[in-house]
Amino acid sequence: MTQQFDLFVSKETAPAKAADSSAIKHRPSPVLSEADMVRQLQETGRYRILKMLEPRSVTAAARPGFPLRGVILDTETTGLNHRKDEIIEIGTIAFTFDEAGNIGDVIGVYGGLQQPSISIPPEITRLTGITDDMVAGQMIDVDQLRAVVEPADLVIAHNAGFDRPFCEAFSPIFAGKAWACSVSEIDWASRGFEGTKLGYLIGQAGYFHEGHRAVDDCFALLEVLAQGGGQPGRTPLAELYEASQRSRVRIFAVNSPFDLKDHLKARGYRWSDGSDGRPKSWWIELAEDALDNELRYLRSEIYRWDEADPPVRRLTAFDRFKA
Repeated sequence: MTQQFDLFVSKETAPAKAADSSAIKHRPSPVLSEADMVRQLQETGRYRILKMLEPRSVTAAARPGFPLRGVILDTETTGLNHRKDEIIEIGTIAFTFDEAGNIGDVIGVYGGLQQPSISIPPEITRLTGITDDMVAGQMIDVDQLRAVVEPADLVIAHNAGFDRPFCEAFSPIFAGKAWACSVSEIDWASRGFEGTKLGYLIGQAGYFHEGHRAVDDCFALLEVLAQGGGQPGRTPLAELYEASQRSRVRIFAVNSPFDLKDHLKARGYRWSDGSDGRPKSWWIELAEDALDNELRYLRSEIYRWDEADPPVRRLTAFDRFKA
């Protein structure tokens, strides 16, 4: 039997006498407030309520106590290859924060479209909603973009390995900035999230939004970074900022035996064909404190030579996620 849950029915017990029914019929039912409706639904344990995300307002005078400046950035492009594809939309929001990962104020927003040199592929239009008509004659205002990005202590992207190469190919204003990746540098699983896609994160944080437009996605990510996510007192932004302050290492297993490539691949190594400026080899990126253990593995299991000395490159937030 289907159970009906009526938000507008009075809690008063229905009258036993039929003679009183006409009086009850005309008595106005109490109208619940939005907050009461949400509370009643949640108390049943059978509903999960998502709230429409409302972007934070931009302030001209940031509050004191948040000395760091961050920029959340998102791009939409004509494809996946930064060497031949082009940015068609960029969105940025600048905000203040402190070393504990507490967010202060939004202090700047810029979003702009740009007409590419080719027609936007149909699959990109399906994904982003951006059409050739929308970008016709449009150009990203680099001066406005610079005003948002230049003062930033940290640029955050939800897949910085994708966005950073496109941004650096687009403009030198991104050169020399420290970058952080909100996909790979936050342990979302330990915070109870079931995936790392922005749609999953924003939904499990209790919101919904119109995705795949750059500025909207930036505001959505800001709210997710501000959530406790199962770790009270330590926001995802705090974890991300801490990760950005630590060095990492990239190890290149140059001249490793071909017949052991599957062992390297199973351990998490990736292949570089040398076209991106890296050595032509299998490589892996690790936390700096894992370096000695990984070198022991390579010397004993791959090279089988105690003096093997594969190239190692140390990376900071200024180097990571480059092409």
